[in-house]
Amino acid sequence: MADSDPEPAPDGARRARAESAAGEPTRLLRAAMQEVSTVIVGQEQMVERTMVALIARGHCLLEGVPGIAKTLAVSTLAKVTGGSFARVQFTPDLVPSDIVGTRIYHPSTERFDVELGPVFANFVLADEINRAPAKVQSSLLEVMAEKQVSLGGTTYPLPAPFVVIATQNPVESEGVYPLPEAQRDRFLMKVLVPHPRAHEEMEILRRMSTTPPEAHQVLDPVTLLELQADAERVHVHQLIADYVVRLVMATREPEEYGMGDLRRVLEIGASPRATLGLVAAARALALIRGRDYVLPDDVRLLARDIMAHRLVLTFDALADGVTTTQIVDRVLATVPPPRVIWDDPASGEPAAVAAR
Repeated sequence: MADSDPEPAPDGARRARAESAAGEPTRLLRAAMQEVSTVIVGQEQMVERTMVALIARGHCLLEGVPGIAKTLAVSTLAKVTGGSFARVQFTPDLVPSDIVGTRIYHPSTERFDVELGPVFANFVLADEINRAPAKVQSSLLEVMAEKQVSLGGTTYPLPAPFVVIATQNPVESEGVYPLPEAQRDRFLMKVLVPHPRAHEEMEILRRMSTTPPEAHQVLDPVTLLELQADAERVHVHQLIADYVVRLVMATREPEEYGMGDLRRVLEIGASPRATLGLVAAARALALIRGRDYVLPDDVRLLARDIMAHRLVLTFDALADGVTTTQIVDRVLATVPPPRVIWDDPASGEPAAVAAR
């Protein structure tokens, strides 16, 4: 006689198991971010977004004026997560071999030896990336997309996990080379880093005027890879996936979504990397916030960072002072998100997601 099917577990037990499974990754990620915050004052959004990019296996572009702790945040994150760290200061006289490496001939042995460049690290900080010409910037394309370097007919894989975090100054226009569209598209997100507020400035003065605090290691590369795998298992409802696609398609075919006036200002809409990036980043954000499912708010919260830098404006839009963030805000306001139906608000879990 065949065994009968096991009795399904009660909802409460099922929720408890789900919370227990998702609780440890969330605790580790929050502990790592908290440790970064012992050094970095304020800038919570920058710290969270760089962690999202890391867990989503993407790269991050930080844009802000000098002196607001962009470089310090990246080096601190590397120390907290236990990964190797390399900083490359981009300058106009830099050449691609300074980044990826080169072959060097040794007369004593009459052979070429390969000297690998600084990109062979878990965390690569491309400081002031827009100060180097396009030839140097493009040397990172294979590094960022395939996570490998080809030298002398041999391919060298990069260490895992691997992330490129670049910084750029938006104010200076002399002696800089704006990133081309293909390069910007390789970055999962572009984060605008503002000046600290008054109370944060006072805390910076208090902390840094004496012996600066030091962060301690919380994670290690192996654990980081496991957390990346945990994020990929976060559930994405079909209607949320459809919402992501509609947001991206609205930048390519605005007429179909009742925004025909955007055709005058949009030359190129967001690429498929925006679609993939929104889902991957939303999964990582959900994991950081203690959920094993993605909500529409996760997508909306990250849309600016992931979509805006992928849009190409027309000359008329540039002349009129239209920004890509304004276009993303318009798309978010026009394209309706799916509606979350909560089974029990106290449980913090949705029963279903319904279309508007």
